[in-house]
Amino acid sequence: MSNDAPPPARTKLKPWLEFGPLGVFLLVNVKWGLLPATAVLLPLSVVALALLWKLEGHVPKLTLIGTVALLVFGGLSLVLHDEELVKLKLTAIYGLLGLVLAIGLARGKAPIRAVLGANLSMTEAGWRHLTARTMVFCFFLALLNEVLRRTLTSDQWVTFKVFGVTGLTFVFLLAQAPLIARHASEDGPKPAG
Repeated sequence: MSNDAPPPARTKLKPWLEFGPLGVFLLVNVKWGLLPATAVLLPLSVVALALLWKLEGHVPKLTLIGTVALLVFGGLSLVLHDEELVKLKLTAIYGLLGLVLAIGLARGKAPIRAVLGANLSMTEAGWRHLTARTMVFCFFLALLNEVLRRTLTSDQWVTFKVFGVTGLTFVFLLAQAPLIARHASEDGPKPAG
């Protein structure tokens, strides 16, 4: 296949499957509110996950965890008619990810490698540093969500969830570039395992 060939259809669909449900969620939230938006997001996320699995042959662990958490917290929000439960999902996800990373570090492991190891090659020290920084960032997002979900309106919180978390994550990832460059390994990416 030459470099001039168009990308396969599955590659073109992937961004739509990953971000399409979120876009619909935003539109429905603006028009009808958080609970109706959550009601629309749940089935769309499951369909997107199934299509992603069909196209890719696998689903990224973080995508699966996020979808399961959405089903649990979003489902409870809808059943109990309580917007706070869907807002709590961010705290639970980031708190759990931070805890998993902390336990991994305490055991002398760098769990972040399981997510990024196929695409990124670093020394052991680099993986440990990146894991520690990601752990702190996850705990920070969990704490920030706890503060903001209690102080913002639902519409303001949705804006934070979609744009604030995305922006903060982008800035965090950019800030890791010097660490990744400093600890780059010449062996090439190794499969996670």
